[in-house]
Amino acid sequence: MSTWIMPAGALLAQSEAGPIESAAAAVQVQSIWDFIVKGGPMMIPIGLCSLIALAVIVERLISLRRKRVIPAEFLTGLRPVMDNNGDGYRGALALCEKNGSPIANIFAAGIRSLGASVELVEKHIEQAGQREIAQMRRYLRTLTVIASIAPLMGLLGTIFGMIDAFQTVAASGEALGRTELLAKGIYQAMITTAAGLMVAIPVLIGYHWISGRIERLVNEMDRMTVEFVERHALSRLASRRSDKLDDDASTTASEPSAEPAAEPVAASN
Repeated sequence: MSTWIMPAGALLAQSEAGPIESAAAAVQVQSIWDFIVKGGPMMIPIGLCSLIALAVIVERLISLRRKRVIPAEFLTGLRPVMDNNGDGYRGALALCEKNGSPIANIFAAGIRSLGASVELVEKHIEQAGQREIAQMRRYLRTLTVIASIAPLMGLLGTIFGMIDAFQTVAASGEALGRTELLAKGIYQAMITTAAGLMVAIPVLIGYHWISGRIERLVNEMDRMTVEFVERHALSRLASRRSDKLDDDASTTASEPSAEPAAEPVAASN
């Protein structure tokens, strides 16, 4: 009789181990694609957000390189042109327009307004700087939006997965007391939350890193524009005032004396 009990026990153990092994195989992640598939439909918008964020970060890293924002060869070539072309600075303006970098556009705005008051020169430079900063910060709002909505989409996918898991357990009469079925649904539902956080955290780091790089470049451009105003706008204004004082002095010296000439004294007889 014992010979019949042992095979029956072995078959019972195999039948109990079968669903456990199949459940373990069902939840095991074999690849990234398997991870995405097990996450459900919400993995599609999360994946699209990750691709968009990656494209924005790569594009900003290329566009915000120092040699594209503040080219060293441009500054080296601009100084002698500015010093040797004081009448209108046409050569310097042509060099700025040819270069087309952010610092060149700012200097071009200042060169066009040279000869006016210092306040007007500073105003034109400030407006040009604001336009260039807006271009440098382009697409950064996209990163903030992705960093904000990616965890929310992951949480939404988890809620949908939990609803589906509990609905499956409630609809199946055989699922009563089978915790592995409920655990399987919860496991798959949590994948979307993990995916959302995996997208949001690097995007948030990239956003702050790019913002810090823009801030450093803006501070350097601000220092260069201050030097530009002091070297050219203020010096030109001082030169004009000096020339005006010299002209006034020469005009005053050339005017005839207002006092009448003394008449000669008549000789006495």
